Amino acid sequence: MDYRVETSQLKQKLLKTIYSLQVKSFTTLQSASPLLHNQHGMGMVTQQQVHQLAEKANSLCGDLDNIKNLLHYCQDDLVRQIPNPTGSRYGGVSGIHCSLDGSIYVTAESAPWVHVLSSTGHTLKTLPCQQMGKGGSIFLPEDVTVTRMGMVAVADMVNEAIWIFNPHTRLSKKEWIKISKVYIPPRVTAMVLKVFFPSCCSSADSGILIGRWISEQNSAVILAVVHFPFIPVQVKQYLGEVQRVTKVSVSVLGSWSNSKQEKEESLGEFLEDLGTIFCHEPWIQISKEGDSKFWSCSTLQKHSKNPQEEEIILVYYDQRKVMLSHLHPPLDTAGQRAEDASKLSAIFDTVARSQVLFMTDRYDEGPIKLTHWQSDGVEASIIVELLKQASVPACLLLTFLLSLVSGICRSRVLKFWPLSFLWSKLSTCEQLGHRLQHLQVISSNKKARNQNQLMRKANIFVSLLIDVALGILLMSWLYRKNRIGHLADTLIPVADHVAEELQDLLQWLMGAPAGLKMNRALDQVLGRFFLYHIHLWISYIHLLSPFIEMILWYVGLSACLGLTVALCILSDIIALLTFHIYCFYVYGARLYCLKIYGLSSLWRLFRGKKWNVLRQRVDSCSYDLDQLFIGTLLFTILLFLLPTTALYYLVFTLLRLLVVIVQGLIHLLVDLIDSLPLYSLILRLCRSYRLAAGVKFRVLEQQDGKPLRLLMQINPLSYGAVVQTYRLPTYSCYPRDSWASLCKKLFLGELIYPWKHKGDKQN
Repeated sequence: MDYRVETSQLKQKLLKTIYSLQVKSFTTLQSASPLLHNQHGMGMVTQQQVHQLAEKANSLCGDLDNIKNLLHYCQDDLVRQIPNPTGSRYGGVSGIHCSLDGSIYVTAESAPWVHVLSSTGHTLKTLPCQQMGKGGSIFLPEDVTVTRMGMVAVADMVNEAIWIFNPHTRLSKKEWIKISKVYIPPRVTAMVLKVFFPSCCSSADSGILIGRWISEQNSAVILAVVHFPFIPVQVKQYLGEVQRVTKVSVSVLGSWSNSKQEKEESLGEFLEDLGTIFCHEPWIQISKEGDSKFWSCSTLQKHSKNPQEEEIILVYYDQRKVMLSHLHPPLDTAGQRAEDASKLSAIFDTVARSQVLFMTDRYDEGPIKLTHWQSDGVEASIIVELLKQASVPACLLLTFLLSLVSGICRSRVLKFWPLSFLWSKLSTCEQLGHRLQHLQVISSNKKARNQNQLMRKANIFVSLLIDVALGILLMSWLYRKNRIGHLADTLIPVADHVAEELQDLLQWLMGAPAGLKMNRALDQVLGRFFLYHIHLWISYIHLLSPFIEMILWYVGLSACLGLTVALCILSDIIALLTFHIYCFYVYGARLYCLKIYGLSSLWRLFRGKKWNVLRQRVDSCSYDLDQLFIGTLLFTILLFLLPTTALYYLVFTLLRLLVVIVQGLIHLLVDLIDSLPLYSLILRLCRSYRLAAGVKFRVLEQQDGKPLRLLMQINPLSYGAVVQTYRLPTYSCYPRDSWASLCKKLFLGELIYPWKHKGDKQN
């Protein structure tokens, strides 16, 4: 039983909805029936309202039939999933009844109890199956039901009797009442046989059905139809080869009869006799009755001593969609074959692994003629194979070039200090290394082991292709109408304007900012120190001004490597242009951090404590008078100088955070392009059946005496689930701190780097 809260709520919602429909319709019928019979007209009810009600009623009836058929389809699996409340040593559940109030009555195979469960599976009470008084006997209930009056009735097959338990009346005194013995005929267990039939074979000529029999699920998966004439020995040899290649137990499951051909050739007896040649139990016989929409489906069990009555459900499925789709969560066909046989995923696995069977079409001159989804010809598959063969030389050339580039990148030249530092800190180098890994994955000649690896390769290829295309568009836009020159002419005035604004800000801090009383001497020293750095920065910019346009021209060419590379170069350029702001932030943060840690250490001195470096804890310590005097003096100096340092630290930290936010937005855009599974999203948009989250069944026809016909349709994954399942990993060169860690660093004056450190602990 499913104990999840979402499933329990969904079950309660379904039961309440059906119960509300029942109560509302019964109440309306009681009110409307006498009025409609006793008056001539229909009051204010219009004809349109009657038609709308009739259409909605037909739709509701159809939905209720679908729900009933789906529950009926899964009834065997549902009963197996219900655990025995008394434990597994008493066997499985033998009887179950769901009452209108939501209670569930359950009996086990060898347990003398009837358990009353809630809708969530919790045991409410237990009814012991024992007669009260002296000589009371114990009986084993096999099945259970509840009457409309609330009386619990169980069947006792051993004593051939029925027991009634009524807790509401005084007559029984909450005891079991034994009804006189009744004759119970030998029961033949009605099994539900599910036959999955490919819709492409509905117009095939008469022949035999080949497929896989799943005994654990009592299901037959039809894969193809072999037409007449054929030689049984050749069919068996062909199926043996298919089993050897696909590792799927493919066999002849029954016969297929097209009634249009039956009028010309009498094949009925011959089709029945084929069951003795291929020897499969049960032998499935499916026949199409002319132009009628109803089909006949029956089973033969010639070698069974006790033939069981079987109820047949005929399920149509699109063979091409099921073969190409990937059911989520992913299947591990190597280690879970036994478990998958009891699930619906076994059907998907069977069709997907039988691709070799679909390589033969009706135009082949072989001894066997098949009908399946690709029976009209395999030209498309031939074209795909030719494209694969043509791409082999290109992949070999690309692999050679990538191995050469990766060898240069792993050389010792890049391991020296300046180059290794730049390679690890610049986001452009990180992105180039990330894309180099992507190219190695794409050009690898190793075959994908599962569907996830294949989708990862496809997502990387499409992401890289779109990234390069966007980069080329950006490069063509930059080199058109001399936009590089205009950008270079704008860059120097913008840098000068930023420097002038910083100078005005420092002049404001050197006065009385916001009316605050600052330490005059320290304020002047810090202000002149930062003004000198701004003067150096302006000189550096004007020194590079003649070369700015040439640098931008060569940098623009790097956009052909992809839009993400261009964005990373933009982030590095911003970091270089704001290097003076970063220096101001580092100076202010170091001064502020020094004073904060000095004040905390001196505060421990006042309390007779000290920090034990070896044990990493605060221990008690005794200080003499000179130490206390010097500590008090230093604490007073640091405390009165702290506001001036904190103000400079606050201002430059805000400027630094502004630059970090801009760089963070650029990196988020780069990560979005790198990690977005574009191929999976395009596949979900154009071929949604390829990414299957499950299936749904639609009732086609239902008639007494005929098999129930259902149409299996694939439910695609939602777009959010596609992104979550196939999202590509990113290199993430920038740190990911939590808000608490970030606030702690800002308060203590620790530096906020735009890159990761090996020793950092990321939250």
